[in-house]
Amino acid sequence: MSQVTHDIITVGGGLGGAAVAAVMARTGARVLVVERETRFQDRIRGEFMEPWGVAETRRLGIYDAIRSAANDNRFWQIYLGGMKLDRRDCVATTPHKLPNIAIYHPVMQELILAEAAKAGAEVRRGATVREVKPGSPTAVTVESNGRVEELTARLVVGADGRSSMMRKWCGFETISEPDRYYIAGLLFEQMPAPPDTAVGAYNPLIGQVGYLFPQGGGRVRAYIVYPIDADFRLQGESSIDRFVSEALRGGVPPEYFKGARATGPLASFISADHWVENPSGDGVVLIGDAAGASDPIWGQGLSLTCRDARVLTDCLRENRDWGEACRTYALARDRYFKILREADNCSREILIDRGAEADARRARALPRIAQGIAQLPDQGFCGPDEPFGEADRRRLFGD
Repeated sequence: MSQVTHDIITVGGGLGGAAVAAVMARTGARVLVVERETRFQDRIRGEFMEPWGVAETRRLGIYDAIRSAANDNRFWQIYLGGMKLDRRDCVATTPHKLPNIAIYHPVMQELILAEAAKAGAEVRRGATVREVKPGSPTAVTVESNGRVEELTARLVVGADGRSSMMRKWCGFETISEPDRYYIAGLLFEQMPAPPDTAVGAYNPLIGQVGYLFPQGGGRVRAYIVYPIDADFRLQGESSIDRFVSEALRGGVPPEYFKGARATGPLASFISADHWVENPSGDGVVLIGDAAGASDPIWGQGLSLTCRDARVLTDCLRENRDWGEACRTYALARDRYFKILREADNCSREILIDRGAEADARRARALPRIAQGIAQLPDQGFCGPDEPFGEADRRRLFGD
C-alpha cells in the first residue's frame, strides 16, 4: 500500500471544494486543495443563492466569510406574461427566515478559498490534476510549475464543475435531461433596479425568461432564458443590444435598463440538468456540479453545492469509515437532487414551456393554484427538505 500523503484532496477550489476543505481542515484533517486557476474568472453564472442555500453557508461556517461581499435580495418580484404579481418577502415566507443573496462569483470563490487556507488546508493554485485512480488510497497525479507528482489520499473529492474530468476518470455515468433552453448572462453597472429585489419575468407565449439579481451599488447580473430553436444566439459583445431587447420581450420592466451599462462577458449555455446516480466510489466522491448540475434556469446551483458540502462533511465527521460515510452522503444526494429536479420541471412546465400541450397544462394548473387546490413548487426558495413527487404533480395539473 502506498503511503498516504493527505486525508483529503479536493479536485477544484471553487465553492464546493473550498467549503469541504475549510470544514475538514478545522477538524485537523490533512487537506490539499488543487485549483488550476491562479485568478478566478467571470463564468457569467452562479451568483444567486436562495434562503435554503444561505442557511447551508451558516451551517458550514462560511457565511461570515462571504457576508461582506453579498447583497441581500430580500424580495422576489414576479412578472408573468407582462403582468406584475405580488412581491414576495422571502424572510417572512420561508422556513429559514433568510433573504436570497447575490454575489459576484469570482469574489465568493476567493473568499471561501482563503477561508480554507486559514483553517489549515494546503492550497495549490495554478496546479492541474492529470489523473485520478480510485483505490485505497486513491492516487492523484498533479502537475504544477512544470513538475508532475503522484499524491495519495484517503478520499478525493471531485469538485471540478459541470465538465468534470473526475466523472470520466472514475467511471461515473452521466444522465441528462433533454436540451430545451439556453441561458445567457450579462453583468450591468449603474442599473436603477431596486437593490433589495430580485426580478423574475416569465413569458410562456415565447418561452422566455428574464432575471435581474442586484449585487449592490448599481451592479446587477441579468439573465435571459430562451429556446434552443430560437433564431438567435446571445454570444459576445455584438449581442448586447439583442440581449436587452429580449429581456424586454420576456417582461423585464424597461425602466431598469435606462442608463445601465453592460460590462463583462456575454455567453449562452445549455441549461439542462445532468447528474450522476450514486456519486461515490472507491476512495472518491463527487459534489456540486460534478455530482449533478441542476437547471440554472432556477438558480439553485450555489445552494445545492453548499448542501452537498455540508452533508458530506457531516457524514465524514460522524463516521470513521469514510467509505460508508460517502455512501450515506450519496444516497442523501440522490434523494434531494431528485426532489429539486422534479419540482423544477413542474415550474418549467407552468412558467416557461410553450405550445398547445403546455398551454393546456397551464390552463389546468393555474386555476387550481388560484383556488388553493395546489401550489407552485416552492423548493427553489425553501429547499428539498419538503418532498415533491408524482402525487404533487398530479395535484398540480389535475391529472
